[in-house]
Amino acid sequence: MVASPENVLQLLHKEHPHITHYLHFSNPLELMVATILSAQIRDDVVNAATTNLFAQYKTAKDYANAETNDIVPIIKNITYANTKAKHIVEACQILVKKHQGQVPKTMTELVELPGIGRKSANAILQNAFGIVEGIVVDTHVLRVCYRFGWTTSNTNAVKSERELMGIVPHNEWKNIPGLMKRHGRALCTPVPKCKECFLNQLCPKKGV
Repeated sequence: MVASPENVLQLLHKEHPHITHYLHFSNPLELMVATILSAQIRDDVVNAATTNLFAQYKTAKDYANAETNDIVPIIKNITYANTKAKHIVEACQILVKKHQGQVPKTMTELVELPGIGRKSANAILQNAFGIVEGIVVDTHVLRVCYRFGWTTSNTNAVKSERELMGIVPHNEWKNIPGLMKRHGRALCTPVPKCKECFLNQLCPKKGV
C-alpha cells in the first residue's frame, strides 16, 4: 500500500499553509554559508551563529581572505566548526577564482564546492534562485516518505530522491522538505504519534 501523494500533500498543505525556509539568509552567498553550517545541527543554532557571521563577512572575497581560525570562534556552537569553517573559506576561494565571487546556479558547479553535496545544492538552487532540479532529502524526508510508502529506503538519500521524483508532482518538489520537516517534528516523529495523526487513515505506516 502507498499513500496517495496528491491526497497526502493536499492535507499537509492544509495543516501547514505557510512553509518557509528555516535558515535565515538575504542573498545566495549567505544561504550557501548557512547550508554548509547546517549539516547535523538544528537550524536555530545555525541562525544564531550566522547573525554574527554575516555581520562581519559580506562577500565571497571576505571569506576567501579569512583564516579558518578567524571564523571558528564566531561559529563555536556549530558542530564540526573547524571543518565547516575550512569548507566555507575554500568554497569562497573557488567562487572568487572561478565564478567572479558569485554562487553558481548549476548543480554540477555547486557540488564541486567543499561542503556542498546534492542535498545542499538542491536547497541552494531552490531557495536562492528558484531552480527546481530535484528534491531536498533530509532525515525527516527519509523517515516520513518511507512510512508513506513513497520510497524503498529510509537511509539512502540519493535513491529516495530518485524515487520521490518519480511519484511526487514536479510542482511539489520544492515543498517536500518543509512539509516533511513540519510533519516529522509534530507527529511523524522517530516514535510516531499515529493515533493523533490526521493522515492515519491514508498512511500505510511502513516500517512502524
